Amino acid sequence: MHVETTGAGPPLLLLHGGGVAGWMWRPLLAELGGDFCAFVPDLPGHGRSASVDYTTHDDAVARLGEVIAEHTPGGAIVTGFSLGGQLALRLATERPDLVRGAVVVSAETIRAPLPRPTLALLGWTAPLARLGWFARLQAAQLRVPEVLLDDYLAGSRALRPATLLASVRANLDFDLPAGWSAFRGPAAVLAGARERRLMLDSARRTHEALPGSDLTIAADSAHDIPFTAPGLLAERIRAVADDSR
Repeated sequence: MHVETTGAGPPLLLLHGGGVAGWMWRPLLAELGGDFCAFVPDLPGHGRSASVDYTTHDDAVARLGEVIAEHTPGGAIVTGFSLGGQLALRLATERPDLVRGAVVVSAETIRAPLPRPTLALLGWTAPLARLGWFARLQAAQLRVPEVLLDDYLAGSRALRPATLLASVRANLDFDLPAGWSAFRGPAAVLAGARERRLMLDSARRTHEALPGSDLTIAADSAHDIPFTAPGLLAERIRAVADDSR
């Protein structure tokens, strides 16, 4: 798994969403100003880790545990967006020794209804991700900044159907881990006010399952907080880091 390291200070692991890569965290890293030692992996099947397809959350969590243990064995603040948020929840639940605090952004934690039709449709449309016009439409929906558009388009061209299908399947099948309520570190949960109802319900469920966690609904954001509200996200990360000391 390719991992970029930047900055100095408290260790911070940043987990991107499906279909993008570590480059998506650049607006956030600019807001953090190098105050954290940030570890930014490209998940399997994505970015510079594209040579190994994404298979399951189980595999990704095992690989990420190895990344944390290698780079910062004392643990890290783990921040994840969307699919990465699901992985952050799994890490906090299964490897609390490696997670000092958790920031969960727009992670679906209610198993999606009727996943089979969605996956069937995705199977038909997956090749479109490699077409520039279609990728631009997806980038606009995610509100990818113009300065990062080339990264998004390059990633879409390289994304293999096996990775796309496996990551979406894992995302749709995800349910909030029962052990999340036992996590003892500080935690923040975020979602955009303009997200789908299922995502907003997921954010509230994740927050309510862990007494003491912080819930933030970003008023002007949809499923795009790292791009549209990086300053707000940086504030929540700083707060969790302070509480973890």
